[in-house]
Amino acid sequence: MNIDKNTKASEIMAKYPWLLDELVKVSDKFQFAKTPIGSMMLKNATIADISKKVGINEGDLIKKLTDFIKSHNGK
Repeated sequence: MNIDKNTKASEIMAKYPWLLDELVKVSDKFQFAKTPIGSMMLKNATIADISKKVGINEGDLIKKLTDFIKSHNGK
């Protein structure tokens, strides 16, 4: 999966449901996504939206996501 700033969080979470647990380890600000309101917000949120919400640079967030995916897949 190619992840960029316009990728929807719902697409990523559908393919990698374990990823949110990894992100919470990076920043507790990702805990909002585990709430009912947070999960509703994620349905339409992009990587750019999330990076603004949690205060992480888009590029850094994309790198963290891809690194987690690669390490989980053993690549």
